Amino acid sequence: MVIYGLKNCDSCRKALKSFPDAELRDVRADGVPQSVLKSAYATFGVALLNTRSTTWRGLSDADRATAPLDLLTEHPTLMKRPLIEQHGQLYLGWNAEVEAALLG
Repeated sequence: MVIYGLKNCDSCRKALKSFPDAELRDVRADGVPQSVLKSAYATFGVALLNTRSTTWRGLSDADRATAPLDLLTEHPTLMKRPLIEQHGQLYLGWNAEVEAALLG
């Protein structure tokens, strides 16, 4: 299991606590592979963008109009977190539904 997120993110920490053997890939330091980003965008669409983040609020209207994949490549912290990859399946966020699906 790979968790794409941030070391300081509360949701990412909760996911890691539930899955201590998972590998955390810090999106700020390592980015997200393009293949994973494309697959995640195909699965989740614009829900992949965290429009409540301070990074999003700091973008100009012109930047916000950029294609989502380009935005996520340039600003990986705009991605909603965590993005969890397990056995080729992707999960977005950390809530009871995602936790049940992964533990189930």
